[in-house]
Amino acid sequence: MSWQDQIERRFRRLAIPNLTGFLAGFQGALWLLLQVIPGRVGQDSILEAFKLIPEKVTDGEVWRLATFVFLPPGNGILEIFCIYLFWLMGTALEGHWGTVRYNFYVLISVLATIAAAFLLPDGGPATNMFIGSSVFLAFAYLFPNFTISIYFFLPIRIKWLALLTWLGYAFVLISGDWSRRAFVLASIGNFLLFFGRDIFQSVRFGKRTMEAAFQRVAEAGKPFHNCAICGLTEHDEPHEDFRICSKCDAGTFEYCSQHLRNHEHRVQES
Repeated sequence: MSWQDQIERRFRRLAIPNLTGFLAGFQGALWLLLQVIPGRVGQDSILEAFKLIPEKVTDGEVWRLATFVFLPPGNGILEIFCIYLFWLMGTALEGHWGTVRYNFYVLISVLATIAAAFLLPDGGPATNMFIGSSVFLAFAYLFPNFTISIYFFLPIRIKWLALLTWLGYAFVLISGDWSRRAFVLASIGNFLLFFGRDIFQSVRFGKRTMEAAFQRVAEAGKPFHNCAICGLTEHDEPHEDFRICSKCDAGTFEYCSQHLRNHEHRVQES
């Protein structure tokens, strides 16, 4: 039994059904609240109260450990589309994995984000951006050919957007500061935990497949006929008639027409 099956058996009663709908609903409600609050200052103060700021958590504002997951991706009109995509992808993952496994996947990302925020508090307030990103990467891995329309008119398969995300993460891991690296690792940690084994096996199987393909190509270039005397092959003379000498040992030696009747028979000594 895999560790995922064990978790599903132990924590089935604690799982939250339709977790994505719950999170997306709060994000949408907070987005609507921001639209009715006049002034940038008032909106920023609302957002600031939800962000995960380690210093304020240690000062007693412990609600920030949970409220940061309800932050909308932004304050513009396109953020509604982002919330919809988050709901769509999360619901698909829950339907594919089941409630317990999906809950556990999101929980790992939440805990990893909290850990990154406290280990490197100089990185600034932590939001749920990388949590949504981890859901996106999992969805793109399982449903790579799903097509979305960017700005409602440019169709693109989600696997290419995931590739751009991975390239961006690779750039951050190479050239970014430690705080950004920590949040990126928090974003992909649950992905690697869930899919790392499959990816490793796919790479290993793909390597074996490539090696077998190269071997077949190499063997395809080898001659089938070969004269035991002069080494002539059908590649050298496509119209040459090769024959096996029945008087040679086990009848396994092949000769061209010139040497078929003009060679010393090879007989195994008893």
